[in-house]
Amino acid sequence: MRLLAVLTSWLACVPRFPMGMWVHDALGPRPEKTLVIYEFEGCPFCRKVREALTMLDLDAEIRPCPKGGPGFRQELIQRGGKAQFPYVIDDNQGVELYESDDIIEHLYKHYGAGSPPLLLRLGPLTALASSLASLWRPGRGSLYRASRTPARPLELYSFEISPYCRLAREALTELELPYLLHNVGKDSAGRAAFLQRSGRMMVPYLVDPNTGTEMHESADIVAYLQRTYGSAA
Repeated sequence: MRLLAVLTSWLACVPRFPMGMWVHDALGPRPEKTLVIYEFEGCPFCRKVREALTMLDLDAEIRPCPKGGPGFRQELIQRGGKAQFPYVIDDNQGVELYESDDIIEHLYKHYGAGSPPLLLRLGPLTALASSLASLWRPGRGSLYRASRTPARPLELYSFEISPYCRLAREALTELELPYLLHNVGKDSAGRAAFLQRSGRMMVPYLVDPNTGTEMHESADIVAYLQRTYGSAA
């Protein structure tokens, strides 16, 4: 099962390569307040936004919204009026947005230094490529599994195109565990601090302030999350 999960996660990266790997050479101002995003891993439109976050070297507070989840989906409906994803709250600009293309334009306008790359601006073709990626992992990162909510959000060091990071984000989504996403793509300004903290430049890396746990290895992270926050926890 582990080998199949890794293989299909690698295949899910191919249609969008190399998006979500590198940080742009030139960036705009950094937001003072952390962006908040309602999304779920299996959503192709959410993937586009996460790619932009990696390339713009932006962190975000992720509020996972798996199908059937009792928490953040209902919270979003009350806040925005509909269960449509992704949904971004940017308190730095006083803006809340649906629609992935509008979100990406907003992020590049305020935190980039130029237009979004072509592969994020192809409309239906971009959405199709993202959808093809998700086909390799049907249902994963989309459907709720019973869990208990942590007192404090977790933290995940990641970059979008990493197949191992995808496995960790799927588990966080399915268990509806809120987390702070630290993007550490290639050439990220945050890599030096991450290396100092973790001891090696390897992602995903999970930090759980509720238990004092910090760990590498996607398989260990997935097992830990299920053991600690799954229905049998």
